[in-house]
Amino acid sequence: MKILDDLIYTLNEAVVRDVRQGPFQTAVLTRNCGLAATPHDSHTHHRSDISVSGVGTLFEKRGLEISKMAYSQSPHKAAIGMAAINSLLDIDDEQCVELNAADLLAEKGEGKKVAIIGHFPFVSRLRQLAKELWVIEMHPKEGDLPVSETDRIVPQADVVGITGTAFTNHTIDHLLGLCKPQAYVVVLGGTTPLSPVLFDYGVDAISGTRVIDPEAVLACVSQGATFRQIKGIRLLTMRK
Repeated sequence: MKILDDLIYTLNEAVVRDVRQGPFQTAVLTRNCGLAATPHDSHTHHRSDISVSGVGTLFEKRGLEISKMAYSQSPHKAAIGMAAINSLLDIDDEQCVELNAADLLAEKGEGKKVAIIGHFPFVSRLRQLAKELWVIEMHPKEGDLPVSETDRIVPQADVVGITGTAFTNHTIDHLLGLCKPQAYVVVLGGTTPLSPVLFDYGVDAISGTRVIDPEAVLACVSQGATFRQIKGIRLLTMRK
């Protein structure tokens, strides 16, 4: 997971002030507040094994130590790590624009072959514009393809959209390696780190989230908000 190594290398230490993990979103407050999607699998809701060790004592750790939880094989622990990484990033506002990933993918994908890793709400809109649209999803909905099709589909695409949760499930390096050199690659979603480090791995645009009201975000996460319900955030895109 070299991309995680490089991301963490850019971070500066900070005190952990808060950690929240709701059913849909995870938030970590250090110098800033960072978000990541909380993994959920309908088949493992009643698991008896421990997903996150040290619950209740995470405030005793430092920000960089928490960020390294992103390497964990526990998806919930890895989500805390990704939220910590996002909280420790120093985002350069001058490199970002308020551009929705859906609009960017619609612009770049019109008349092209498009592969989207993760089923996003804008899929139906994109399907009307793209020459061909493949949606690869861990829990496929109607019209989606299973994850087993990833290695066959992604190398064919002119435009590739990859969910930021690929960092949490440790598939990001593999997915980026599948993209053909001339493909336009977007990494998107609340888990996505707004870091230029991703440009070194063939990413052309990074669509992520900046928290502007940590108190509102923490309250929303604690009360079970989905990403679309969270208040106090800006959706930003950084382009190469």
